[in-house]
Amino acid sequence: MDLLSNKWIINLIFCLFFTASLSGDVGVLHVLESEANLDWVLQNGPNPPYMVILDSTLFTRSVMMKLKTGSSRVAGVVVVAPSSNPAEGFSPHTTCPNENSGVYSESYDPALAHCNVTKWNPLGNGLSYEEYDFPMFSLKDDNDTQAIKQCYYDHNHVVNGSSPRYPLCAMQLYSHMSAVTDTATCMRRNGINFSLNPETVCDPLGDFNVLASTRPLNYTDKGHKTGESVVIAAARLDSRSFFFDIAPGAESAASGFVTLLAAAHALRNATQDAQPNRTILYAFFQGETFDYIGSSRLVYDMDNKQFPLDLDNVHSVVEIGQVGLHGESKLWVHTDPVSRRNSSVNEEVEKLIRNLNSSALNLSLSLQEPSFSQPLPPSSFQRFLRARPIPGVVIQNHNSSFTNRYYESMYDNAEYLNMSYPPNLTPEEQLEYVTDAAKALTEVATIVARALYTQAGGSDPIQLKNINADSQMVTQMLYGFLVKSNNSWFQQMVPSDFAIHLRDRPTNFYVGVTQQHSEPTLLVQYLLANLTGTTVNITQDNCQNQREDEDDKESKHIYSYMWVQGAAPPNSTERVAFCVRSTVRLSKALSPAFDLEEYTSKDYSTWTESRWKSIKGRIFLVASHELEMLTLGVGVAVLIASLMLTYIISSKADILFSSGREPTAATY
Repeated sequence: MDLLSNKWIINLIFCLFFTASLSGDVGVLHVLESEANLDWVLQNGPNPPYMVILDSTLFTRSVMMKLKTGSSRVAGVVVVAPSSNPAEGFSPHTTCPNENSGVYSESYDPALAHCNVTKWNPLGNGLSYEEYDFPMFSLKDDNDTQAIKQCYYDHNHVVNGSSPRYPLCAMQLYSHMSAVTDTATCMRRNGINFSLNPETVCDPLGDFNVLASTRPLNYTDKGHKTGESVVIAAARLDSRSFFFDIAPGAESAASGFVTLLAAAHALRNATQDAQPNRTILYAFFQGETFDYIGSSRLVYDMDNKQFPLDLDNVHSVVEIGQVGLHGESKLWVHTDPVSRRNSSVNEEVEKLIRNLNSSALNLSLSLQEPSFSQPLPPSSFQRFLRARPIPGVVIQNHNSSFTNRYYESMYDNAEYLNMSYPPNLTPEEQLEYVTDAAKALTEVATIVARALYTQAGGSDPIQLKNINADSQMVTQMLYGFLVKSNNSWFQQMVPSDFAIHLRDRPTNFYVGVTQQHSEPTLLVQYLLANLTGTTVNITQDNCQNQREDEDDKESKHIYSYMWVQGAAPPNSTERVAFCVRSTVRLSKALSPAFDLEEYTSKDYSTWTESRWKSIKGRIFLVASHELEMLTLGVGVAVLIASLMLTYIISSKADILFSSGREPTAATY
């Protein structure tokens, strides 16, 4: 039985998800067939608490809030994941994502704060931001799930309103979480050390940002670079859903960062043959779902001379957001109306928009601007604007509210992005098949690449014309991230020790905790190195030791070297490995609040994740309370009788077990 739990994630304001018993939560199974059927669970059922099994169609705010209100009669909830997406849409996020961590505050512009102008995610029901007093799990709709339901129908199903007869089918769920209350309390308890093996109860959310530049940067030389001007091209890497292990993020994350990867590849030759005046810094941010962890960290590092550049070096920002087009031919270029009140910022923004429009000439896509008074949608660029007015745009597929009907949910998947394949294709043929989604994102990537080239100061018309994204590469990336990472193309791009971790499933884009690199971070790191770097003819030992040769002490400060396993030649099983030199770096994506120990910070993300034990569950038959009491009574009576018998036998032992004594011999 494959169980997926929703983790307990906490911060200053919210304590999300559920509490669970250390010994597991037990309840009588009840398959919820309609919302009206809730009365049996919450009021009428004679055998509480109940373990509620419900299909995804009933996983709504209305149902969940009723179960939350009657939580004393609810032992847990199990949601059966569907095989197809619900037509009406579903988003467990809020209507105003990252409401308190973006630029739009009361001090910046009260009229734009708290999504007063636009509710970006109108389908958001906020389920992911509620606290529940019972555990919640997800089950695939497979044979195990059908067996659980059949156990209910065989033993617990109510017929004509009459109570079911014993024995009843029950379920026990195990998923104990260690964290408590809020991040400040949790982190304080982490610091309490009364034993040789102190227990950590929670960890900060975080990972690593993936960065690369068209001109090498010396990472040992921090702070401002005189004469250096940088255009940041950004996308987010993470997503989430209600259940942590199903976060496909097809439109919310993958459509944007795959587009940026394709644009970076399209720019490789143009930026290597003749460097534009400005450097392009590709930035893939982690943890953006949870109050902009990655982007706020980069801004903090730039502001505190912990990065090879500072904010004075930033010329402008181009961010690629949700750009899945779903058959549409229109993109929207969002800007910040407040910073554009500054004439110099407005002038640069207008130039950037003209660059984008000219890059779209002779392509099937068009770009439009929303109303000038409309604020930016949720985006990493907002964290740069919190620091200072910087020219920039955010490219999205929507004018006002999101067109994504499954924002931050398990349904934001390949199906929703329209990644469909002809029947009877093998996995290898699917990998090579150029889907409609790939064709659309290829055009978006071409526009972005050409605009970045012009924005960076590139002026060669021949080079500009030759900048085109590769649709074959885009379709391979989409397949690898959204269908299965274990494919022949990804295997060529990664080191052999990472290849064993590729899986026959979509990538999970949940950010995770700082103790480990997530799968998408490493995949994007390797892909970006291959797509923007060059192959160098050096030994494996030198490559893995970050050097060109044994005497090289400097290259490691400006380049990174990766030994990837490569492809096997035709008629051979031996891969031809090689070394890739690139400017790709990993940069810490941990909220500054944890370095500053400001666990109640209003400026930075304070999200943590509880430590938790293994997830498991079991079903079994439970006898009636009367039979249990009768069994207990008989057991107690037998115990008392045995104790009395033992006492009687012990007190008469000298009579019952004595043998005839020989007369004592007389001595004279």
